[in-house]
Order: sequence, then C-alpha cells, then structure tokens
Amino acid sequence: MTFTPPEAFTTRPTLTGTFGMTASTHWLATASAQAVLERGGNAFDAAVAGAFVLHVVEPHLNGPGGDMTGLFATARDPGTAVVLMGQGPAPEGASPEHYRSEGLDLVPGSGALAAAVPGAVDAWLLLLRELGTWELDDVLAYAIGYARKGHPVLSRVGATIAAVSDLFTEHWPTSAAQWMPNGRAPVEGDIVTNPAYARTLERLVQVAKTSSHPDGGPTRQSRIDAARDAWRTGFVAREIDKFVRRPHRHSSGTDHAGVMTARDLELFVAGFEAPVTATFRGYTIAKTGAWGQGPALLQMLAILEGFDDEHLDPSTALGAHTILEAEKLAMADREAYYGDRRVPLEHLLSADYSAARMALISDRASLEFRPGTVPGFDAFVPTLRTEYDPSFAGVGEPTVASSGETRGDTCHIDVVDCWGNMIAATPSGGWLQSSPTIPELGFCLGSRLQMTWLEPGSPSTLTPGKRPRTTLTPTLVLKDGKAIAALGSPGGDQQDLWQLLYLLRTLVGGYAPQQAIDAPMFHSTSYPGSFWPRTWEPGGVVAEGRLGDGVIDDLIARGHRVTRVGDWTLGRISAVGIDPTTGVLSAAANPRGAQGYAAGR
Repeated sequence: MTFTPPEAFTTRPTLTGTFGMTASTHWLATASAQAVLERGGNAFDAAVAGAFVLHVVEPHLNGPGGDMTGLFATARDPGTAVVLMGQGPAPEGASPEHYRSEGLDLVPGSGALAAAVPGAVDAWLLLLRELGTWELDDVLAYAIGYARKGHPVLSRVGATIAAVSDLFTEHWPTSAAQWMPNGRAPVEGDIVTNPAYARTLERLVQVAKTSSHPDGGPTRQSRIDAARDAWRTGFVAREIDKFVRRPHRHSSGTDHAGVMTARDLELFVAGFEAPVTATFRGYTIAKTGAWGQGPALLQMLAILEGFDDEHLDPSTALGAHTILEAEKLAMADREAYYGDRRVPLEHLLSADYSAARMALISDRASLEFRPGTVPGFDAFVPTLRTEYDPSFAGVGEPTVASSGETRGDTCHIDVVDCWGNMIAATPSGGWLQSSPTIPELGFCLGSRLQMTWLEPGSPSTLTPGKRPRTTLTPTLVLKDGKAIAALGSPGGDQQDLWQLLYLLRTLVGGYAPQQAIDAPMFHSTSYPGSFWPRTWEPGGVVAEGRLGDGVIDDLIARGHRVTRVGDWTLGRISAVGIDPTTGVLSAAANPRGAQGYAAGR
C-alpha cells in the first residue's frame, strides 16, 4: 500500500459476519431491512422493506413520488450486474414550449412542473415480484407501522420544514397540514405520523390480497402486479392527475399548474437494464447507463488508470489535485454528452480518449469548462451561471435554505445476504419540499425535471417521454467474475465524486470500508450543477477541514478555489461486501450526521 495510512481511530468498526448485512442512511431503515433477513427474507425483500421505511423516516430526502436506481447481482449469477431502473420520464405535456409560455427560462427546482413521472414505487415492486420471496403485506408492514403509529423525527426533518414553513403556510396549505399540524415545525424527538401515506400503502396491500387471476388462484407475483396496477392506473394515478391541476407556487416565485396526467403514470413501467462497466486496477465497476451520471465515475477511473499510485492518494496534495482535475474533465463530458439518447460511451471510455484527457492534467488547477471532442457529436455547452438569487427556500437537491445552505441530500441502502444476493440502491426525489403534498395520498411529486435544459440541442433537453439525466448513481464492484461490493451515497452531483475517493482508498490504498468512509472528503464544484439554479464555480473545491492545512494550502497555491467546511460534513457513503475467498460479509456506514447505520451478523 502506497497511500497515506488512515488514522488508527475510526468512528466504528467495519462489521463482519456470515449471515447478512445491511447499511443505509437511517438506522430505522437498516434495522427494518435486517429484521427481514432475520425472518428468512433475502436481500431483495430486505431492500424493499427498508426503502419504504426511508419514505417515512427521511421524507425530506425522498418519497414515493420520487425515483430510484439500483444495481444488484443475484446468488444464481453473481458475476452479472443488473440495473434496476426506477427513473420516470418527463410527462407528455412537459415541453420546452409550454415552460417558456409560462414565462420560465429554466425548469423550476420545486413545484409540479419540476416533476418527472414517479418511478420508485413501481421499481421496488418489480424487484420484489421478480427476485423477492415475501408477500407485499409483510414487506410493507414496517413502513405502514411507522407511518400510522409514528416515529421520533430527526432534527434535520424539523429543520427542513422550518426552512420552508413560510412557503407551506402561505402557498402550500396541504403541506402545512401534513408537516405542521400544530402550526409549527416538529423538533427532534417529536412523534410524527403520516396516516394518509399509511392508508395509501394499506390500500395497495388490500388490492393485492383481493386480486383474482384469470388462470385460477392468485400467485404472489399476480398479487404484486395488482398493487402495481393500482399505483399506475388506479387510485394513485387518479389522485395525482386531479391534484396537479391546481396552480401553486414554484421556485420561480410564480404560480403554475402541473402537466402530469394519469396516462403518464400508466405509460411508465420500471425495468431491468444492462449496466455500463469499466475495468480499473483489475476490478470491474458497474454503473447505470448514461441516462444517469454513473458513467462519469467510470471516465474518472479511466483517466486515473494511467497515473501511478502516488497520484491517486486523496489524502495528499498531489493526489487531491490529480483527482479534482479528473473530476472536472469527466463532469464536463457528462454535461456535454449524457442524456436519454445514444451516448458515445465506447469513445468516452476508450483508452486513447482517456489518455488524451489525462494529458490535459497539469500541475495547475483548470478554471475552464473542457468537454472533449467526439467524432460525429456536438459537445453541448450550457449557459455557465455563476450567481443566483438565494431568496427562495425549498429548492435544489433537495434542501436549500434561503441562505443557500444545503441541509440534506438523498438516501441510500445496501444489503447482502448469506446466499450472495447483493444490492445497492439510491432512492430520491419526492421530498416534502419538492411540491405540495397530495392530501389523499400523503406524499408529493418529485423535481427531477430540473436536471433538464429548455435550450434546444442539449443531450438532456426537456423532451416529453424522455428520462431526465439523473444524479442517482449506486455502484457495484466485481472481481474475478463475482460481485464483491455494493455501495453508494446521497449527495446530488457529488455522489460519484465521493464514491471515487472511496474506491481509490479501498481498491488501491488498502483501506477497510469504514476507514475509507471516515477518511476526509472533498469534491469539485467546477461544472454546471444538475439542480436549479444550475450554477458552477470555476476551479471550485469543497473540502473537509480534516484534509489538513498543508494539503489545502497546496491546492490553493495550485489555483484551486477551496471552500473549507466542517471536519465531518461531506460524504454519505454506505457499503456492503463479500470476501470472495472466505465468503465473509461486511458492512460500513457514514457517521456524519449521526444518522447512517450498518447492521448484520
């Protein structure tokens, strides 16, 4: 190992065992998923149960009206990574012409015009149908219990609600009724319930239990199909269709009605897809297709593959500088080429192209937006905004206060079981501050369309029926034909930037998973953000203070514009793994914010 040794002290051990492991961004989701494993469920049953709990206990970070992506491998085929696609598209009525006719030059960061078709619930139910073993009522019982009986609320949930309380009381009364029932935001430890969402889940369970099958007695699969139909074509779709017709305040400061219809929900079906993969130091890294940002991580690794280990240590000035420059180059290509269309990934991930990009890295920080040249493709260069008006609260990814301070991000869950099934999944969107609560359902729509552009010619121009380019980007690592690690992080654009540091520290530097999660984090901001108001900071870097005065001063001397933040403020990674030699399972979770937990035995 050539990396700077990690601190002897870590916040907690890397958990090891042989039965099953779970890690997530909230201890109640982790405990619920682990309880499923303890009762004989497999990793997919457990992940679905934990994900629905995340809807309830982290409502400021995700919800059933949002989206998700996952990567998994099964015990039957441990060498094949599969993408679980739960990213809904733009509604049929969501055209740039309509938004411009509403006086908008950007897709808003909140309000129903920002909403893609909800994709998360159908994706989770598809996973349960195809690879799970449990009945729907057993899987949803954990979330129903917390929604109906309540749970002690996190301080961050209360802080988020407080930040948008004026918006709720003045413009979104259904959200105020749900989240401020006593006329105030909850505080840490208050018992919060969501009876409307409990009723929604109970109705799905009831539909599943009473469904009939044309070939005779209902099967577990047909019962789950009935619940999916109730979501896509039944009462959920009807309530969404009806509610979004009401004009309401958007992040633009103006009022608009949504364009989503019941037909939009009917047309979307979650699915399984092949991943995009690349090899780095003998490991295969699997990501979603370029309708998400996942291949940008593969581009970073392809650029860094040509450097020696000394350039890859995130804890040194040389390593941090090299990594930051690779991040900028890959993220520029993301903006220029990625979207729900044909993307030239074969070229972008090729050895020759990666070597040419590597040659652009000097000993000075670049302040330019530098997408590469791809034969037959025009590189899209968006309007590069460096300033915005931070006066509107409740926008961005996903919680930006009126001061511009980010208070949250997304969710993540990882599970591995004793049979070798493994999944990493990142649910997001539909957070409580993204649009008004639909009172009959107990949740709101998401805001993923803010990642699209209204300008023509972009690979991610808003297009009816097309998926917005998502930042949701879990990772699966394979070695010698077997999946060995599943990981991910909340954090919007930063998800892959933080995961890059984790992969370098574990695959090259020899860190244990918990050591890699605990180690100091940093990331570039020198690319256009995916979230409203789509700004960038040329040469920008955000770094935890623990990176050290010497490293930070060196980065500044190289021309990086470093914003130093708290010692434990960046990164939200969790991970599970399997030792391919011994079969020992492992799990680790982020300590920042005292919220993420791993469990297992």
